[in-house]
Amino acid sequence: MFFTIPTIMTWTRIAAIPLIIGVFYLPIDPATRNLIATILFVVFAATDWLDGFLARRLNQVSSFGAFLDPVADKILVCASVLVLVHLGRADVFVALIIIGREIAISALREWMAQIGASKSVAVHMVGKLKTVVQMVAIPFLLFDGMLFDVVDTRVWGVWLIWIAAVMTIWSMVYYLQKALPEIRARVK
Repeated sequence: MFFTIPTIMTWTRIAAIPLIIGVFYLPIDPATRNLIATILFVVFAATDWLDGFLARRLNQVSSFGAFLDPVADKILVCASVLVLVHLGRADVFVALIIIGREIAISALREWMAQIGASKSVAVHMVGKLKTVVQMVAIPFLLFDGMLFDVVDTRVWGVWLIWIAAVMTIWSMVYYLQKALPEIRARVK
C-alpha cells in the first residue's frame, strides 16, 4: 500500500524538510522565520501520530508504512537538529548524540531483522518518550523567543534538547542490552 492516506501523510514529513530549512533563507524578519518554521515543524510532526491513527482506523496498515514512518521521523528530527546547530541554538554534541543514535539503532534493528530477532529491539516506551521530548524541544528552539510573554523557549528548549540527548543515550543502551544476548549467540 504505497499510496494510502497514512503513507502520503508520512511522505509529507520528508517533504517538509526543505520547507523548514528554506524558511531560514527567506528575506523576512527573524521572528517571522522562527514562527513559520515552528508552525511547519509542529504541523508535520503531528502527522506522526495522525498517520498511525488513520492507518489503524482505516485498516491501511502496511509493511511499507511501518518502514517509512520511523524513517520520516528520523530524517525530520535529524534535519531540524542540524538546522538548530547551524543557527547556534543547539550544541553540536547534542546533534552527534541524536544522529549517531539514530544511525546505530537503525543498523541494529536491520541486523536483528536479518537474523530473525527483531522482537528483541522492538520499539519501547523509553524510545517513545525520547521522541516526545525531542518533538517538544525542537519547536521551542525553532521559535527562539518568548511564548505568551511568559515562557522563554530558548531556555526551555536547551534544557529539553539536553534531556532528549540523555534519553537518547539511555534508549540506545536499553536497545543494545536487549539485543546483546542475540548478538552473543550469533558472534560465537
